[in-house]
Amino acid sequence: MSSPIIEVQNLRKTFQLKQKQAGFFGGFKNLFSSHYKQAHAVDDLSFSVNEGELVAFIGPNGAGKSTTIKMLTGILFPTSGSVNVLGFNPSKQRQQLAFHIGSVFGQKPQLWYHLPPQDTYDLFARIYELKEEDYQERLKYLVEMFEIGDLLNTQVRKLSLGQRMRCEIVASLLHRPKIIFLDEPTIGLDVIAKQTIREVIKTLNEKEKVTIFLTSHDAGDIESLAKRTVVINHGKIVFDDNTEKFKSTYINKKLVEIISADPIKNFRFPQGQIIEKTTYQVKIELDTSKSSIEKLLEYAVENFQIQDINISDPPMEEIIATIYREQARE
Repeated sequence: MSSPIIEVQNLRKTFQLKQKQAGFFGGFKNLFSSHYKQAHAVDDLSFSVNEGELVAFIGPNGAGKSTTIKMLTGILFPTSGSVNVLGFNPSKQRQQLAFHIGSVFGQKPQLWYHLPPQDTYDLFARIYELKEEDYQERLKYLVEMFEIGDLLNTQVRKLSLGQRMRCEIVASLLHRPKIIFLDEPTIGLDVIAKQTIREVIKTLNEKEKVTIFLTSHDAGDIESLAKRTVVINHGKIVFDDNTEKFKSTYINKKLVEIISADPIKNFRFPQGQIIEKTTYQVKIELDTSKSSIEKLLEYAVENFQIQDINISDPPMEEIIATIYREQARE
């Protein structure tokens, strides 16, 4: 078994939040006295990641995912605890670590907005001190893999979100990092763009043995990519096991929305629970461990004049809530 290349022990990050009193007199008092409240963004995290792993690090908004990644990459200093990434202490050796890791933050671009990706790539090659021959060979390989040849000389601001994300990931891979941190890489993307990103991430992990640390709100990312899933909420780990167990235990439900041309009456499918219904639309929560989507669709087509069907996963917040309920019973 590979040795850990990320080791986290009792990691904490606490922020001091200034509290302001409401109203005119409260505002006046704030001029002379300040009150602070401690917010624990990350609270006593301990975990390790082995070389070559593809780990999904998930949780609802505000759970502490991005804060954790920022401490792993050296952007934030921990309040307490220890972090070791590839033998480096990120908070003290950020510059040295940067030559061995890559990062993509879905909502914080690294490409220069008014310049084409090629200009940013040339700049990064200088920053990472890449030899010209190695840089050109690597760029050619990544351009072919991500299919961005026709985008290299287009201003980033003119690219679609899916195109930009592909270019962003290429930028983070130019220096052949051993670990890449992906924070919501598919956020806002359409189905085709998501699938493209997923396929490339999987290829990188399998062919180049790049360790991938992925955060996402999309259950599809987790199902199709990660072999291990870590769930965090309120700064604490609430689940850490293989993804197959996570899928079979918590992602066994689908939301199926059916829209009919005629009024929907007497919709009765025993294995599905109706959670929303209007005259022409019905939304069913289906437990796929008890019945298949195919059977539900067969029933719908046989009994109603179907105009549209939408199938989605339950929100990540709902999955986290289910984990908490099960832990409370134990």
